[in-house]
Amino acid sequence: MRTYLVTGGAGFIGSNYIHYMFDKYGDDIRIINVDKLTYAGNLENLKDIEDKPNYTFVKADICDKDAIAKIFAENDIDRVVHFAAESHVDRSIKEPEVFVQTNVLGTAVMLNSAKAAWENEDGSFKEDKRFLHVSTDEVYGSLPDDPNAYFYETTPIDPHSPYSASKASSDFLVKAYVDTYRFPAIITNCSNNYGPYQFPEKLIPLIINNCLAGKNLPVYGDGKNVRDWLYVMDHAKGIDMATEQGRFGERYNIGGHNEKQNIEIINIIIETLQELLPDSDPRKANVTKDLITYVTDRKGHDRRYAIAPDKIKAETGWYPETMFKDGIKLTIQWYLENEDWMKNVTSGNYQKYYDDMYSNR
Repeated sequence: MRTYLVTGGAGFIGSNYIHYMFDKYGDDIRIINVDKLTYAGNLENLKDIEDKPNYTFVKADICDKDAIAKIFAENDIDRVVHFAAESHVDRSIKEPEVFVQTNVLGTAVMLNSAKAAWENEDGSFKEDKRFLHVSTDEVYGSLPDDPNAYFYETTPIDPHSPYSASKASSDFLVKAYVDTYRFPAIITNCSNNYGPYQFPEKLIPLIINNCLAGKNLPVYGDGKNVRDWLYVMDHAKGIDMATEQGRFGERYNIGGHNEKQNIEIINIIIETLQELLPDSDPRKANVTKDLITYVTDRKGHDRRYAIAPDKIKAETGWYPETMFKDGIKLTIQWYLENEDWMKNVTSGNYQKYYDDMYSNR
């Protein structure tokens, strides 16, 4: 049985990845989920699998060398899939040191721990060990408005926020371990994810939640910043395929081929909610474009992101399967059907879940 160490598995993308992996491999794999459970880590995302015998949760900080080394010492880890990171640009502008600590130092701890566990006496590495580092398209900076311009794996790294700079730094650390030690690592850089379990500081769940509450919908600048949107389960599949079929030392872009302006996303959410909410729901009257409120633009706000996933498609066969019109409907429907999850997240009650579930274990 192959054992996966997943960092940040209680977060948005990590929890969706864990669901994807169990759906695909079932009892043929074991997953150890390591998460510090910051505000964005929510064990409610995984409550349907917490009693599986081949799933283990460990509350730990990836910056804690002893805690991570202990996990490797007690388990024969075959795969590390490294999601754990601080990821919100606005918070990085206010607290850059937090992002450097987690995203750079934490990645160094993970690399060192895996290297110590997997390295043979002659400096080679044990067979069939792989480290997958999950990164972002934001490390590339900003694209011009030219619709034919895309981020490729060869695009120069040019981060513009403390968040993207910290992720670029962690990418370079992984590359350095490959180049220096021939460490068996692969890097993926994804576009903006959306889907179930996303914390409502991010655009799509924030707009959904504010619409339903009749609150203003904040739009940075002119709202015409462009992002490439990737349905989270498509991303999970891409990570799995890159992990197993990717070449060590290579970077793979995982993009959705769904470029949209932020204001366009907001309008689509409003229209979709109007379609999905029954006429009997009093909130439907709140969901109007009158809620759109333009606010001062974010500092260093990149204008356009667009990823070309040609390389991963050519080498693994992966491609984004979910069109945005379908994915956004699935996403909004999930939030409508899981209103208690949203209430717990926005009230902070989700943080009690760990104590309730694990205090007696």
